[in-house]
Amino acid sequence: MLKGILEGCILKIISQKEIYGYEMNLKLKEYGISTVSDGTIYPLLLKLQKQELIVGEMRNSGEGPMRKYYKLTNKGKVQLDIFEEQWDILSSSVNKILKVK
Repeated sequence: MLKGILEGCILKIISQKEIYGYEMNLKLKEYGISTVSDGTIYPLLLKLQKQELIVGEMRNSGEGPMRKYYKLTNKGKVQLDIFEEQWDILSSSVNKILKVK
């Protein structure tokens, strides 16, 4: 379940600014998603790139090796909008169920 939600979260974070993989992991932890490893993040970034939802560009980091920065494509923006709509419906429904006594 987390994997599908994680993809939407990654798209949302990338929509806010171009970001590299390790920084993505830090950002997720900042938002409270701390159970995600680098071994999960990089395959998801690759998958999103293959689906043409994001594009990656190698850049100098100024602090060591080059880093691959990701940004959202137009297709990715559409997918993010769909995810946000579906999340609103799902989270509202689950919250109603959880509040039943």
